[in-house]
Amino acid sequence: MIEELDGMPDGVIGFEASGTLRAEDYRDILLPSLDRASKLGDVRLVVVIQEFKGISGGAIWEDLKIGFSHIRKWKRIALVTDIEWMSYLTSLFGWMTPGETKVFGLAERDDAVAWAAGG
Repeated sequence: MIEELDGMPDGVIGFEASGTLRAEDYRDILLPSLDRASKLGDVRLVVVIQEFKGISGGAIWEDLKIGFSHIRKWKRIALVTDIEWMSYLTSLFGWMTPGETKVFGLAERDDAVAWAAGG
């Protein structure tokens, strides 16, 4: 499940993902927000993941499509999680993501939002 976060600074969109991610989460929630943000300028994204139970094949496909759909607009992506393997993989493969990517712990959520808004 993906829910949009309220209270983000101007130019930043945020989401909290939990449980099992499905294609409809991307199509119905994430993609419309990304489309709106990209029309206003650079895409600055904060993603909070406290618990993760998996991702459907359709969601993986939607995730790949989203990455390429606004490739020139991606500015910063802040991943906020204490899930060790997510932090590790993001640090290892973040260079493949358009824009800058940085990992923050759950206790650093405010720092993640500030970083995404900056620069």
